[in-house]
Amino acid sequence: MELTDKNVVKKAVFNRPDDANKGTLGSLLSICGCYSMAGAGIMAGKAALRCGIGLLKSAVVKSIYPIEAGAIFESVFFPCEETCDGKLSKNNIDFLLNEAQRSSAVLIGCGLSVCEDTKEIVFSIIENSSVPMVLDADALNCVAQYPDILRRAKSQIIITPHPAEMARLISGSTKAVNQNRADTAYDFSAEYGVVTVLKGMGTIIASPNGRIMQNNTGNSGMATGGSGDVLAGMVASLLAQGAEAFEAAAAGVYLHGLAGDIAKNRYGKISMLPTDIIECISEALKACGF
Repeated sequence: MELTDKNVVKKAVFNRPDDANKGTLGSLLSICGCYSMAGAGIMAGKAALRCGIGLLKSAVVKSIYPIEAGAIFESVFFPCEETCDGKLSKNNIDFLLNEAQRSSAVLIGCGLSVCEDTKEIVFSIIENSSVPMVLDADALNCVAQYPDILRRAKSQIIITPHPAEMARLISGSTKAVNQNRADTAYDFSAEYGVVTVLKGMGTIIASPNGRIMQNNTGNSGMATGGSGDVLAGMVASLLAQGAEAFEAAAAGVYLHGLAGDIAKNRYGKISMLPTDIIECISEALKACGF
């Protein structure tokens, strides 16, 4: 098993040419959030921007649009139709698919919630989008109801489950997942053709072709709701900028942990927040030579 280091970042992060513009640095469509979870999309979006994406496009339900627009000035927003309880409506599928095809990558799932409408949206993106994507949080909880949907994908997919989400995906137990982290991640990657990022202490990154890495950055101060949203945004940003799926995943995990270590030194493990990790991404990139 390989270990992550600064070299994984150098393979996934590209130096910007002097004539770069937002159109040459990738665009990310973020499909995240619902009425009760506006913060997830905000943290994922801000993390993506800190990792250098050229254009962030946020598809959000109309009820949280004012909140997100007031928090992320740099994003383009698509206020979308919602269900009666504030979740993304399946009536948006055609629009989202069209916008996905106009993007470099898609991030879906952070704070999305699980219902019949969001399940249809997630499955439609997987089946019909030809751009690479990151599936996180509730997108994975939707997929857990029918994992074979991943076999219908037309593009590279990165999944970012924590152990409980991984357990749901394989219809197993969290205890069993944690006892066999590397094998569990690799077996799922090999069976479904995705890159798996199994989060937790010593995060595992596994590819379908047998390559497995373990991360050695990060600390227990990152064990706070929202940290996973930050990671998802970082990985999706690198993917949208042109990195291959495994390289984007490994680099995002390493940078996420490194930024978390910087935040720990600044604020302490007890007081640090996921938003502090976002603010430390620039220092993490500098530490890797960017």
